Amino acid sequence: MYQTVGHQIIVSYAECMGVPLFRRRIQGSTRHQKLSYQTTTGDEVEDMFVLLNEVKKQIPSVAAVSSGAIASDYQRLRVESVCSRLGLVSLAYLWKQDQSSLLQEMITNGIMAITVKVAAMGLDPAKHLGKEIAFLKPYLHKLKDLYGINVCGEGGEYETLTLDCPLFHNARIVLDDFQVVLHSSDSIAPVGVLHPLKFHLERKASSSSGGSGKTDDLCQENMSSVFEVQDEDPQECKAPSKAVPEVSDSVEVSSNRLHLSRSEKDNIFSICCWLQDPSEPSTGLQEDLTLILRQIELQLLGCGFGWEHVLYIHLYISDMNQFALANETYVRFITQDKCPFGVPSRSTIELPLIQASLGKAYIEVLVANDHSKRVLHVQSISCWAPSCIGPYSQATLHKEVLHMAGQLGLNPPIMTLSGGGPTAELEQALQNSEAIAECFNCSISTSAILFVVYCSKNIPSDDRPKIHDKLDKFLKQIKLSHLDKGSKPEVLDPIFLYVLVPDLPKRALVEVKPILYVPETSETTKETLLDLPSIRAPSCYGFEPADWHDSCIQKCIIHGKICAVVLSITSAVALKVCSDHLNADWSNGTLKNSLTEAQMKRISRFCIYLLHKIVIENDFSWKDAMSLRLYFQPNLHVPFETLSGLFTDAFNELDQMMGNDKVGGKPIFNLVPVLGSGRSAACTEDIITCELFARKS
Repeated sequence: MYQTVGHQIIVSYAECMGVPLFRRRIQGSTRHQKLSYQTTTGDEVEDMFVLLNEVKKQIPSVAAVSSGAIASDYQRLRVESVCSRLGLVSLAYLWKQDQSSLLQEMITNGIMAITVKVAAMGLDPAKHLGKEIAFLKPYLHKLKDLYGINVCGEGGEYETLTLDCPLFHNARIVLDDFQVVLHSSDSIAPVGVLHPLKFHLERKASSSSGGSGKTDDLCQENMSSVFEVQDEDPQECKAPSKAVPEVSDSVEVSSNRLHLSRSEKDNIFSICCWLQDPSEPSTGLQEDLTLILRQIELQLLGCGFGWEHVLYIHLYISDMNQFALANETYVRFITQDKCPFGVPSRSTIELPLIQASLGKAYIEVLVANDHSKRVLHVQSISCWAPSCIGPYSQATLHKEVLHMAGQLGLNPPIMTLSGGGPTAELEQALQNSEAIAECFNCSISTSAILFVVYCSKNIPSDDRPKIHDKLDKFLKQIKLSHLDKGSKPEVLDPIFLYVLVPDLPKRALVEVKPILYVPETSETTKETLLDLPSIRAPSCYGFEPADWHDSCIQKCIIHGKICAVVLSITSAVALKVCSDHLNADWSNGTLKNSLTEAQMKRISRFCIYLLHKIVIENDFSWKDAMSLRLYFQPNLHVPFETLSGLFTDAFNELDQMMGNDKVGGKPIFNLVPVLGSGRSAACTEDIITCELFARKS
């Protein structure tokens, strides 16, 4: 975890920089060896906790910890764990940076560092210890080409000691004498270290005892001081944290107000929970969210599962002004301790829940019955992608499907929205998505199955047509960059869904939620592109196949694996579907505001007919459905409960028509109230939009 070679010189850093230095003798050892760290008595990480806790006591204004992690999840996760326990922000601005560029940047900016340990093929202790990185740079790149080493030593190939840098305002370190000690004389990769024996400080002409002038009273009084943090029992060293109230088991709610839906797939399924009953007194967001989270928790327990089995969470709230309150309630249930295999990824969206006569919160969770998920959860602020400080992760990979958290147009190093309007935010959100995808050796330009783009109602109408053009242009540019690098990946043809919503976190204008296919082998990818055998679905509900049906459908089919469909019911489609149920208002272009229950019944059955046709003809079944969302606008004037009943009846009828191919008794769909939805941000006027995601076990 720690570099110890050259530690004798570190004490001089306080005087060189003009800031106090805290240090502690390492008491622990490597006891917790798993990648994700959990507090472990006697582990060396607890020494860092004690040290930083003392720093906080002595300098209360300290708010963040900066580390030089570039690619090591092991080190980054341990720093993040300590920071989380102490209420500090982890800064890792070198994270995922290109090492060749970093090496050059360090040299260009005057960092004079020498090697004090070498342990890699091609590095000879007799030749390469004590050499400056600027001198070794060409040779390190040669070794990279020959053996694939990390040119910044991130794989332990070498360790360095900084003798001068721009932060050394007062003095530089001059090494007068040292000793080379050979730890291993291995003929392929010998290991040697450099022990400093004598050194002195050389004052700089521009030195000033005032330091940066931005430290508090203790720093001002103790510039260049060294504080020895003595032995302290980490168990007695309590981190300053806000008390988290226990979740009560006595949550009560009338059964006619709490509603659930669940897909019927056994190994991966979704549970959705919402509150509905406008006749009951209104409660607050915190109360509604607590009821729903508790109910989902009970549903999970009833299946023998817990929050650790959840892959993804859609958190819908009625008012984004209460996001902090929603988050506070959320973390009472979903914690890193409860999710040892990684916390779920998440999207948080404001929806017109009140207008749809629902409660103030609405949640959907995607659940897996195993622990094979791979979670990417970076809490450090970096230049790589926006941090996720809290119990939600950037992405979750499970069974070759990558579920990415909703990405805002945040500039990662400063965590603020990109200026320049919705297209600038979209471009940044896509860059963030691509950075995350690269961690899983894929790209949003080649591996995306589906893009859901949430658009705020605050986007000016003139800017909305530009959004899909920007998305299309960005994906083409990324594809070209892969070709320029000599890569020829198999390319999926993704589908796009745009959803108009009242608001997004941080008042963002755009949020992108990609779902990607990440095959385990390249052979798997090729297999997915085979043509399907011809299967014809039987007619049902009185509908017969027609050429114009294809105009309603976007689909991405990966043979034998994934079936993703977006079905758009526009006004024009509704006119054709309900041609025998027309009334006078339809010809005036106001059909959306004058739909009757009979017309919606017809539309609901047409939706299920087309979805069923696609499912069957691509050799899937409804038992493969992981999720089915039905987006609608509350101004349809067909109540939520009525609409839900219409689709439930349609599925029940399908059960009867199909015989043994039963869809299931409970509703398997989620009705999601939105301001609009459609194929582009410029046209979100669908009456109903269906989003189906199915996969083979």
